[in-house]
Amino acid sequence: MTLDLEAVYTDLHRHPELSYAEHRTAGIVADHLTALGLEVRTGVGRTGVVGVLANGDGPTVLLRADMDALPVQEETGLPYASTARGTDPDGNDVPVMHACGHDVHVTCLLGAVDALVADRASWSGTVVAVFQPAEEVGTGAQAMVDDDLFEHAPRPDVVLGQHVSPLPAGVIGVRPGPFFAGADAVTVRLFGRGGHGSRPETTVDPVVLAASVIMRLQTVVSREIAATETAVVTVGTVHAGTKENIIPGEATLGLSMRSYSAATRERLLGSVRRIVAGEAAAAGAPAEPTVTVGYSFPALVNDASATDRTAAAFRASFGDQGVTDPGLVTGSEDVGTLATAAGVPLVFWLLGSEDPQRFAAALAAGTLDSEIPSNHSPRFAPQLHPTLEHGVEALVVAAREWLG
Repeated sequence: MTLDLEAVYTDLHRHPELSYAEHRTAGIVADHLTALGLEVRTGVGRTGVVGVLANGDGPTVLLRADMDALPVQEETGLPYASTARGTDPDGNDVPVMHACGHDVHVTCLLGAVDALVADRASWSGTVVAVFQPAEEVGTGAQAMVDDDLFEHAPRPDVVLGQHVSPLPAGVIGVRPGPFFAGADAVTVRLFGRGGHGSRPETTVDPVVLAASVIMRLQTVVSREIAATETAVVTVGTVHAGTKENIIPGEATLGLSMRSYSAATRERLLGSVRRIVAGEAAAAGAPAEPTVTVGYSFPALVNDASATDRTAAAFRASFGDQGVTDPGLVTGSEDVGTLATAAGVPLVFWLLGSEDPQRFAAALAAGTLDSEIPSNHSPRFAPQLHPTLEHGVEALVVAAREWLG
């Protein structure tokens, strides 16, 4: 392999970019793919990059990596930690960090393409390397499809991809069927009647109303969803007011909901709407609240037979101890959109990145949740080696299982 994985990764980590702002990252990707001799198309779905490596007759395999980062202030203390800032969709200046590991994904896919080019005498077919924007907002895969992805690149026979995770480095986590949850972003606007903080009797306080809504929402999963189902309702943002002695006129909540079935999703949405309306009525709100669904991720469902086939290839390469079933993941992913649009199987897996000894110690102590930073944490820091090398090998092993 000619690619310096660590150099590429640390550069990407130092220079993260928000969704649809991945211009520098896309340029690096395009330059590498062009240098390797691939047919390259840029600007797909705004900032996506597609590279096609044709190598004779045989199946077509799509390998996908996402490129965008998050509005998170990094707290890892690493020498290559991000100090970057960006502008969010609302025009706010925010810190930016690769807190979800998409820099790992990009690096590993570039390394896998490099390895496949170097060993092209041993396989035949076509590799389509897709570097996707805007996974974090759930629209990047669809944006690439809408921008005629499969008109300008061969339609694949399978879609393959991976996501870095706090599993031990050297371990692959994969399961057939439902794997990652579907997600909905929901915005709730609550309307009150503002006034002076010293005279609450003249107002309808939307802050108190928001507090009531937040607490009541905690009962949706615990009291309205069967214990055999999996669901999450999280209130991630609360915005109200400008000064401590002014009761504001409205409050806004940002919710994230996760589910694995259409029936559970509809139950969650119905419960949220009912609770919001009921609490607003109980507070005497002067106007009906609004509940707006923003971006949505479909549940990620791995094709059973394709997953079994790919997992067998992983076990042959990494041993039984190197492949595990991690159970359902309540995080979300939009890679399934690519497979659905192409009408082909999806196989997606988790790539372990945590120090194995640290992971084992936390597991034994029952402190995994508190001791091991996970994706989206400001302290999320994958162990570079062997994570990068293992991620490259996993993509190559999976691709070669499907290529001629």
